[in-house]
Amino acid sequence: MGGKPQPSTLLAAAALTALLTLTACAPVGPNYNRPATTAPPIYKESGAAAVTPPPGSWQPASPSDGLLRGKWWEIYQDPQLNRLEDLVAPNNQNLRAALEAYLAAHDQIRVARAGLYPALSAGPSLARNSVAINGPSYNPTKSNTYGDFQLEGQVAWEPDFWGRIRRTVEAARESAQASAADLATLDLALHAELAQDYFELRGLDAQSHLLQSTVADYERQLSLTQQRLDGGIGTEADAAQARTQLETVRAQLIDIDEARAQYEHALATLANLQARDLTLAPAPLDLALPSVPTGLPSQLIERRPDIAAAERRVVAANTQIGIAVSAYYPTITLGTAGGFESLQLGTWIQGPSALWSLGAQAAQLLFDAGRRHALTDQARHSYESEAASYKATVLAAFNEVEDKLSDLRVLEQESAAERNAIAAAQHSLDIANQRYQGGAASYLEVLTAESALLANQRTATDLNTRQFAASVQLIRALGGGWDISQLPK
Repeated sequence: MGGKPQPSTLLAAAALTALLTLTACAPVGPNYNRPATTAPPIYKESGAAAVTPPPGSWQPASPSDGLLRGKWWEIYQDPQLNRLEDLVAPNNQNLRAALEAYLAAHDQIRVARAGLYPALSAGPSLARNSVAINGPSYNPTKSNTYGDFQLEGQVAWEPDFWGRIRRTVEAARESAQASAADLATLDLALHAELAQDYFELRGLDAQSHLLQSTVADYERQLSLTQQRLDGGIGTEADAAQARTQLETVRAQLIDIDEARAQYEHALATLANLQARDLTLAPAPLDLALPSVPTGLPSQLIERRPDIAAAERRVVAANTQIGIAVSAYYPTITLGTAGGFESLQLGTWIQGPSALWSLGAQAAQLLFDAGRRHALTDQARHSYESEAASYKATVLAAFNEVEDKLSDLRVLEQESAAERNAIAAAQHSLDIANQRYQGGAASYLEVLTAESALLANQRTATDLNTRQFAASVQLIRALGGGWDISQLPK
């Protein structure tokens, strides 16, 4: 049958209700607000054909379906590049190290969250004691030796009245997200570096193809000058100049092969392969340069992992202020213990052997020579430092995108001018050959025209390579296919 609640029961229930109410209070310290930054309405440099500026004007930042996602390198439509890029994530040891750093930071969340719950301990104690005959506890009517059997459990709990533990959990969570964003930043950098090295290698293949074709042309020119010399209408100087030019280009071709090998080794390193395990067949860079969707500047904050990492560290620094402020409030600890104790093993686990205790302790620090004040000031300054770093990261990101857009625009204009220069140089060479074969000019005129044509052709090939490299750098500056929705919760 139910009875009327005892006063002690009502008091305990009231105390528990009060404790739960207090622990549900908002944590002390400032709540987080993202540091203010200003995004330009549209990118200034967006005149290159290889970029797709967004229509309209400014709108709130949000990941857009029109932007790059996932495997951004697939826009180049190069199966060999796709295969190499797919080797980076599972094999690169730098990525593995960053992943383990993130997992360690994520584990710290569970460490911090454990402080929200009571700590429980239990264990038996078995002892055989002897009382000193000359001691105050000696009783001649009793045995001076006895056994003591204990089985006791303890619960200790520090309720999170002021939010110190909740702020600590928040700081650990934000730090883990920053670590995850660092991992994404490194992943983007490695994939971008591999793409750049790949296009540099393909650009060298294009240079090699050009030089091989030039060697064949110069061999024909040498044969022609030799025939003219044998026929008495040429000079030994003409033949010597033709031979010199031919050997010079052959030497340049060897130098191209050496540089190509270095890039191939770099690609192997990024894919965590032995250099001997990666051999790429020559293939000139004859791909069409894809158009890169830039999106709006306001979206950049959502799509750059380094910006996300910087902001997560601002949040973590903000929580440290709350942790420091909580030190001004008293520390309250609740504890309870219970178990069994008996002098005889046979009566150990019985009702009369039961024992228990229940208590609470509160402590308020009264004087610490300004330590808490200094720690709070330190936390506030750390927050301001992280906020300034975040703003600097955002500004640098905007300017980096502008730089890459400018590079693509200038390279596009330069490539157009270079095509005109090649056409003019080819026309000049055709005229020089006609004049030389007709005896109206020396071979030096042909040699000069050939050198000018080759120089312009190599420049055009180099400009094409630089356009692909700038395209990759623009994608990296835009955050690749990443956005903040990929941060772990």
